Amino acid sequence: MDHTDFYSDKKFCDACGTYRPYLQSLEHSYCAQCGSEVRLFSEADWEHFHTELKERRPKGGRPRKEHGKESA
Repeated sequence: MDHTDFYSDKKFCDACGTYRPYLQSLEHSYCAQCGSEVRLFSEADWEHFHTELKERRPKGGRPRKEHGKESA
């Protein structure tokens, strides 16, 4: 989703069931079409986003220390 300007930015409206332009207030965002509160992602897109993040995370923990070398 490439947003190049404010006018093409959209958020998901549950009432409309699609991504819509929105009005931003200090605490919430509202659908410009119906006035309902909107979210950044739909449920399906949110799950897909988190799945993608988990797959990109590096596996494992800290690198192992090399034994046999003297420390200063």
